[in-house]
Amino acid sequence: MRYTIVQSGASRSFAEGDTFLAGATANAEIVVYINAPHVVDPSKAAILIELDRECLGVRTGEAAGAEGSNVLGFARYRNGKDKRSDLIELVRQPATAESAIEAARALFTAAGLAVAVCTDQPGRIIDRLVRPKYNAALRFLDEGLASREDIDRTCRLGLGYPLGPIERVLSGGLADHYLVSRALFEALGLTSYVPARRAAVAHERGEH
Repeated sequence: MRYTIVQSGASRSFAEGDTFLAGATANAEIVVYINAPHVVDPSKAAILIELDRECLGVRTGEAAGAEGSNVLGFARYRNGKDKRSDLIELVRQPATAESAIEAARALFTAAGLAVAVCTDQPGRIIDRLVRPKYNAALRFLDEGLASREDIDRTCRLGLGYPLGPIERVLSGGLADHYLVSRALFEALGLTSYVPARRAAVAHERGEH
């Protein structure tokens, strides 16, 4: 499927020289906006806006639950400073056209990426799930429940995780976890998103 990219600045989802960026053509039926204001065009099969941590509604506006068109948001998941994953979180609104969703799904799938469709909520899918687990593991470490090694080993062997929660959050960076978790706490007000002490320390020290 043909697509056009309108880009201003670096992409969070695709590194410079990525084949996805190189494969764009002019005047295609799908338009991908990266760090650039989007243009409303109902004639397009889909208009895709790369998101950071913001909701799609910040870019499109909202209409009391009736919002939606051929415009979708997308974000390629990345755990802090780790390499980009192969997962695209595709963000829809209540009235998003199903044809636009399928066009976007087909585009990213053809690029070798997996696609998960979600509604327009803070943190989308992965961060909503994993940040409380990272905070809990860090608090267990502070409380002396178990060593870092035993916490991670238990999750790897008992739950089948490829990496334990502390290994994972350290790999991505404690300071990055602090920023993501704090933003979710401010948006949702749930105490499970309050950044753990060790993440706050890393942020205050300016660690990366």
